[in-house]
Amino acid sequence: MIRVVAINSSPKMDNGNTSLILNPFLEGMKETGAEIELFYTKNLKINPCQGDFSCSLKNPGICFQKDDMQMLHPKLFEADIWVFASPLYISGFNGPMKVLIDRILTPVGEPYIGVKDGRCHHPIRENIKRGKLVLVSSCGYWEIENFDLLIAHMKEFSFHSEWEFVGALLRPHAPALKPMIRSGAPIYDIFEAAKKAGHQLIMDGKMSSETLSIVSRELLPMKEWVRGNTAN
Repeated sequence: MIRVVAINSSPKMDNGNTSLILNPFLEGMKETGAEIELFYTKNLKINPCQGDFSCSLKNPGICFQKDDMQMLHPKLFEADIWVFASPLYISGFNGPMKVLIDRILTPVGEPYIGVKDGRCHHPIRENIKRGKLVLVSSCGYWEIENFDLLIAHMKEFSFHSEWEFVGALLRPHAPALKPMIRSGAPIYDIFEAAKKAGHQLIMDGKMSSETLSIVSRELLPMKEWVRGNTAN
């Protein structure tokens, strides 16, 4: 059975716009036989990394901080797929997700610096499991290009974790979703596409660009979106 650990860092948890995309995506994976564990950072106590490096140098794999990362860290490395779901904050992850991501790699990395693909890199220890990782994000800006820095960060995390980044479910102008649902607008293809992406990932090991493009498709013209969100 394929194991999935998903982290949702939205402060609104299951009531946020990010969950509107994340939840059908996870449901699609579950329908295809995956085992899902979903965590909300708002319910976790995870301290910032202190840059101590004892988890790599003195006590490999063991961080001196006693918080919920002690529970979460082994679950992450027993999983086959990681799903990081975060609203876009200033072109990147929000704070709780960044804090969590900072705590993942040093305990499983070698203390020395090696070279990978011509770049400096702390190799992940050989006995540590590798898998696939996925990004889910939403934002209030209209253009999908607003996610560019976040995707670049996710690719860097993929490089250093030695996990395969297999794609992103991105939802620009996401605050339009709930009003459009209430009005009965024809947008359910977006949620069906998110669920289909989950099916594809488990069945094929990847998600099609066509499916992901539906998740991100335009909901309304930019001028209309800006006009509706302009201060009077």
